[in-house]
Order: sequence, then C-alpha cells, then structure tokens
Amino acid sequence: MPNPKLIQQGAEAKIFLNKNIINKNRVPKSYRHPQLDKQIRTRRTRSESKILIKALSFNINVPKVLNTDKFDIEIEHIEGDRLSETLNSYPEKKQFKVMHQLGEQVTLLHKNNIIHGDITTSNTILKNDTVYLIDFGLGFISTKIEDKAVDLHLIKQALEAKHFQNHEDLFKNFTKTYKWKDSDKILEQLKVVEKRGRYKH
Repeated sequence: MPNPKLIQQGAEAKIFLNKNIINKNRVPKSYRHPQLDKQIRTRRTRSESKILIKALSFNINVPKVLNTDKFDIEIEHIEGDRLSETLNSYPEKKQFKVMHQLGEQVTLLHKNNIIHGDITTSNTILKNDTVYLIDFGLGFISTKIEDKAVDLHLIKQALEAKHFQNHEDLFKNFTKTYKWKDSDKILEQLKVVEKRGRYKH
C-alpha cells in the first residue's frame, strides 16, 4: 500500500489508512515465544475477519473485509463521525435517534451470537445518518447471556464516561430498540454484571 498513514497504535495492532482502505497490522509481542506469537496473531486476524464477514451476511452495518493475510486485515474505511467525539454536540433528538439505531444493530449482533467485545462510542461511527460498528478485534461468537450482558455493560460504561450529561436517557433509548426474545434476560443479567463491578471497586 503506497503512502499509508498511521492513524492509531494500540497494544494489539497498528492501524494504517490509505485512501479508503484501513490496514490493521497485529504487532509482534516480544514477551511471547516467536512461534506462539505468530499463531496467536494469525488466529486473531482470521477470527476478526470471519466475524466481520458473518456480521455483513446478517445485514449488520460493519466495514467490508477486502483482504486477510496472516497478521494483516484490510477493510473498508468508514468515513463519518466517531460518536465519542460528536455525540454530545448533536441535538437531543438526534442523539436519541442514534441510540435507537445502535440498539437495532446490537440486537442483530446478539441475535446471531456475535459478541463485539469492545462496544463503545469510540467504536461507533455515524455515516450519512447510519450507525456503523467498527473494530471487532476483541469479538467472538457466543450464545451465553452473560457475554451479551457484558457487551451492554461496556456501552453503558462508555455513555457514563463520555456522555455523562444525559447518559441515562441515552441508554434508555438504546434499550427501546434492543428488542428480541432474549433481551429481557440479558438486561436482567446486566444488573448482575453491574453489581459485580461495584463490589470490585
């Protein structure tokens, strides 16, 4: 890829942007045995690619996978507002509409047993009034109510941290559209997860 621009560097990966393509390169870890390190990075790259492809097959708004190769995954760049930076500046009506959309998207994920693993407003983009979920690096497949409740806990925590002015109303609007056969059970389990979190502090 000519002239890629480094836009993010985390513990797991370096993320480059070139035109409308994101290249996510999983970096080696010096503390791991080289052979094991390669296996882990290859497995996680393949897993993220499979989850994105699965999500797309269920019409969930995620970036398209363009190419996967060992430690690299090339995906479509979703150009839009990163909600962690822009949600607070929207009129209240638009904020609630965005949360309705996010509720619908997470419903589709969980109905199909896809766990995002890091749902925050940093990993949510609004493009042309449509909500997209990005960065499935911690994603996995699970049928467990607990895992789905933890996803919701992450959303709630992100709202409390970055959008504290009206975080309760925002989450309430999320739950209005987070509706499917297991949603009540998951919201009940969320209370258990929250209690556990409080006891840890």
